[in-house]
Amino acid sequence: MLKKLDNLDGLDGNYDVILSDVWGVLHNGVSAHKNAYEALKRAREAGKTVVLITNSPRRKQGVVSQLDMLGIKSDCYNDIVTSGDLTRKLIKDAPKKVFFLGPDRDLQLLDGLDVERVDQDEAQSIVCTGFFDDEVEKPEDYTEMLEAFLARGLPFICANPDLVVERGERMIPCAGAIAALYKKMGGEVFVAGKPHKPMYQTALEIAQDIRGDINPERVIAIGDGMPTDVRGAVNYGLDLLFVAHGIHINQYKSEDVPGGIDDFKLSGFLAKEGVRPNYWMEWIK
Repeated sequence: MLKKLDNLDGLDGNYDVILSDVWGVLHNGVSAHKNAYEALKRAREAGKTVVLITNSPRRKQGVVSQLDMLGIKSDCYNDIVTSGDLTRKLIKDAPKKVFFLGPDRDLQLLDGLDVERVDQDEAQSIVCTGFFDDEVEKPEDYTEMLEAFLARGLPFICANPDLVVERGERMIPCAGAIAALYKKMGGEVFVAGKPHKPMYQTALEIAQDIRGDINPERVIAIGDGMPTDVRGAVNYGLDLLFVAHGIHINQYKSEDVPGGIDDFKLSGFLAKEGVRPNYWMEWIK
């Protein structure tokens, strides 16, 4: 059986650095997971370095503001790396006439960059932070638009690789779902967030600036998303703490066991995915 932790303190002195996911671990987009906040705060007080790594298309300050609004203060983390900030480097290297696909609240991603926001017909590249309206739309609604982009060979820059995310009790599609469709159609997609290496390289560079030299064997990643958090940590060679109450909960939940998670179903799900986390928890606490 997989090793289950009762709380984050169970990591003891095995790790110096924690790279923690945000959405799904610290909050669900509507409310904070207070126990997770308190657990990471304790970890910092115990001398660990905590770097939050998030596929949010927002820049760092935007994520800080969102966390503050949810009651998650900076005493539970040392720094934050966002997919949005990493994506800005991709945008700088791309053609300058950009079609922006996403809600207006994400437009700050383009602030200060030498790009021109244009309509679909003039675009030389696409920057996607999400859906225009993720409450009602699905990826297939963009098929005709993507076909036009594909016919012109436009590169697609995805600022949020997540396929879905929790928003309260619902699952909401993310930019990664549109990017996946474009790639399936034959389009060229560029991504810097999880599970890709730039996220982890940047986070570890920050941790090294704080602590000095770091032993990768004393770094652990925390997350709930299989294609992003889990794959990213495993591919980078980091230890992993899997949060079961996340986007995959329907794969192994059971009303007949304490905590609502069937250990055997969970083990089967992870085996099917070809991964074996070092630890798992229902929630971070």
